[in-house]
Amino acid sequence: MQIDDKMLEKLEKLSAFTIPEQNRNEFKEQLGKIVDFVEVLNELNLDDIEATISTISGGTPFREDIPNESGVIDTILKFAPKKEDRYFEVPKIIE
Repeated sequence: MQIDDKMLEKLEKLSAFTIPEQNRNEFKEQLGKIVDFVEVLNELNLDDIEATISTISGGTPFREDIPNESGVIDTILKFAPKKEDRYFEVPKIIE
């Protein structure tokens, strides 16, 4: 698909992004390549494939939520400016 100046101006308005004049031709070329790629994807026959909505139905195994006490926390806390017990101490920002 050929991206023309009118289409590029519309995309600029929708994205609230201004493309510098010296880069307009490059952007038009790159956007055209992206649209062409998507059009190739539209040619795929996906009639026999059910849409995937969630990965959970794929059989992702659940695991126990067990904390990992590998000593990483102590290593990280060595670099903390302030700490209390095994936690970072940060200034209060909400009254």
